[in-house]
Amino acid sequence: MAYVNGVMMQYFHWYITVEQNLWNELSNRAQALADAGFTAMWLPPAYKGLSGVHDVGYGVYDMFDLGEFDQKGTIRTKYGTVTEYLNAISTLHDHSLQVYADAVLNHRMGGDETELVKATPFSQDDRIHPKGPMQEIKAYTYYNFPGRQGKYSDFEWHWWHFDAVDWNVYTQELGTVYLLEGKSFDDYVALEKGNFSYLMGCDLDFQSPEVQAETIRWVKWYLDTTQTDGFRLDAIKHISSWFFPLWLDAAEKYVGKDLFVVGEYWVPDINTLNWYLNAVGNRMSLFDVPLHYNFHYASKAGGNYDMRFILNGTLMQQRPWQAVTFVENHDSQPLQALEAPVEPWFKPLAYGIILLRAEGYPCVFYADYYGADYEDYGRDGNRYLIHLPSHQWIIDKFLYARRHYAYGPQYDYFDHFNTIGWTRLGDIDHPQAMAVILSDGPEGSKWMEVSRPNTRFIDLTEQIQDPIYTNEWGWGNFRCGGGSISVWVEA
Repeated sequence: MAYVNGVMMQYFHWYITVEQNLWNELSNRAQALADAGFTAMWLPPAYKGLSGVHDVGYGVYDMFDLGEFDQKGTIRTKYGTVTEYLNAISTLHDHSLQVYADAVLNHRMGGDETELVKATPFSQDDRIHPKGPMQEIKAYTYYNFPGRQGKYSDFEWHWWHFDAVDWNVYTQELGTVYLLEGKSFDDYVALEKGNFSYLMGCDLDFQSPEVQAETIRWVKWYLDTTQTDGFRLDAIKHISSWFFPLWLDAAEKYVGKDLFVVGEYWVPDINTLNWYLNAVGNRMSLFDVPLHYNFHYASKAGGNYDMRFILNGTLMQQRPWQAVTFVENHDSQPLQALEAPVEPWFKPLAYGIILLRAEGYPCVFYADYYGADYEDYGRDGNRYLIHLPSHQWIIDKFLYARRHYAYGPQYDYFDHFNTIGWTRLGDIDHPQAMAVILSDGPEGSKWMEVSRPNTRFIDLTEQIQDPIYTNEWGWGNFRCGGGSISVWVEA
């Protein structure tokens, strides 16, 4: 597979500014990203959203508008114009970087006109028991995209293409989900709230043949237009699991090649993720959400987390070939909906784990690489100024180590509460060995085998200046600082 030993970057975070013009920024950085060792970029949703230039991309309005039409008060999206987007993709490809598009298929928002329809109200927290009788509502369920005027697709969305909405113009109350007449919540979805088919906006009815056909028509058009290499699928726990194999079959048959696909199923339970991967016939990878939460809890524990079990209950441990590993993302970063940040002191340790081990396809977060400063309201209603420090220097060191040393057999030494490590012994094409050691508590040391007798090793991270020499049996007493990580390579 093209991504074996590769590294992707999530090239955005929630608070990217309009002024950055992300597509042009990306084109300018393509050479540097390739030189650093990245092999793929996951880009944000590129289509027009409800909030125009202020939409991160998940408030999907028109998936056929990539910054081309005057809709929602703007031609460009938050990230730039269609021309700039396609130029960024072409530039990435010129530097041998793959491109993964963010496909938000679950819902539409910002309908052009209202329609009258009967619907049954449910509580946001209980999708099993109605909280009242069926009633007539007025909902923004008619999408005719007047700014696009039928270019690329003349399909118009009506209420019967959706199964639920959360806004009734008559009542304008929050907290109610309206199940439309003749519809049911989708099956084979997450069971939170009784049934978690409904997430937001106008929820697509994937049991509708017209919806299926239009969604497949869009992916063919998108692949033709952008030449992307794969997809990150948003919010898949809200969409029937049987749909994606159909969608992916059509897309791959159309382009005549395999596409890399990773799904976001935001549940920290490994059994649920295993069920989902089986349900979709192992056609995709998933983000390793349990591993992220292990990092989150370890970072909050301040040295009181048992590092021997940092990989327990994760895809990295149980299905490494389908695990996309990550430390942070746009949903988990501070002040966001799924806020569960990994503390800055722990991030070098976490990135060492995902970048220097054999398992998983690692994803580096834009805000961790470049840093970020932003303001927003927290869950308590107060406004906060957030500073996320850049970890580019240490991540670049890990990327270099991954490219040159992370090969061959891997020996694990997860045998101490705070201090863990592993070695990579190299292969025919990459004959040099590597030893990685980290501690979330005091400074630590560990005897580990690298199968290089009487050999000098230096710390690539420059945390420890003195070299280490292995003994005649190829073992070395490798060291790291407290709350730190060291990467020892043959000098």
